[in-house]
Amino acid sequence: MTRFAVLDLCSIREGGSIAESFANSVALAQHAEGLGFSRFWLAEHHNFAGIASAATSLVIGHVAAATQTIRVGAGGIMLPNHAPLVIAEQFGTLEALHPGRIDLGLGRAPGTDQLTINALRRNLDGDVSQFPRDVVELLRFLDEPKPGQAVVATPGAGSRVPVWILGSSLFGAQLAASLGLPFGFASHFAPAQLYEAIQLYRERFKPSEFLEEPYVMAGFNVIAADSFDEADLLASSMRRAFVNLRRGQPGKLQPPSAEFNRSLGGADQMLLSQIMACSAVGDKDVVAEKLAAFIDDTGVDEIIFAGQVFDLDARLRSFEIVSEVMSSL
Repeated sequence: MTRFAVLDLCSIREGGSIAESFANSVALAQHAEGLGFSRFWLAEHHNFAGIASAATSLVIGHVAAATQTIRVGAGGIMLPNHAPLVIAEQFGTLEALHPGRIDLGLGRAPGTDQLTINALRRNLDGDVSQFPRDVVELLRFLDEPKPGQAVVATPGAGSRVPVWILGSSLFGAQLAASLGLPFGFASHFAPAQLYEAIQLYRERFKPSEFLEEPYVMAGFNVIAADSFDEADLLASSMRRAFVNLRRGQPGKLQPPSAEFNRSLGGADQMLLSQIMACSAVGDKDVVAEKLAAFIDDTGVDEIIFAGQVFDLDARLRSFEIVSEVMSSL
């Protein structure tokens, strides 16, 4: 059976607070744990007024401390922003505090704009080979120290935190395959190369000490409710977030608006149809139909569900419906 997980952006609502967004993330993680979701991941973004998970490892620790069994991790850490040693120490610490429950997904994009990249004070010279080198270095820091190794991650060394390669292009698929690591594709916002990336990853996968067979996770947006009309209204918050982001005007998560749905012009509708190609908005039957088709088309091992909903109770209900659908499938 296909496993299912949650990707949380730790959204900051219009009129809400950062503390509220953290509390909502904890509530969602606890709910997902009770519903049988396999993992709960948080993503690194910087200089976004509507996303509170910039200090990703700290939020992961907060969520892990409030749950008991669900895996908690990064989907992902944008490795170009960090020294591999620092990430090894952070996630080695998390693994020591929450043994067997921490995941480390790694992305190549900085997750922000150029001015913020400069403020992060990392030297991003555009060398595409730097990311693979950093991944290999990080894997070594998480492994058992070698005799005479001068720099050891403490904590971190020997923790062997599971590492994933995340991406939205063929680059990540090739890297994950060559290193024998699990691969997560960001089809919840960049679905264009999903099928080609999955095929490439599976064809070129090399068994490793980390993984014997290829393992693919794909992102999928879902907003489910007890009626189609309710789900469509709830989805207006996520649609507005996508449109604003592409316009270069990201902000806090807005309340649902039927007027916004009606106001979408042809260009915005085309944009959303492309971004949300891997999505389901509707009642249980609609979600079941779209998810069954997605699983049949891709054969993915795991789906990680995203979906920004303004109201917490409505979001909890949405993931409850998702769990019912996945169990039936």
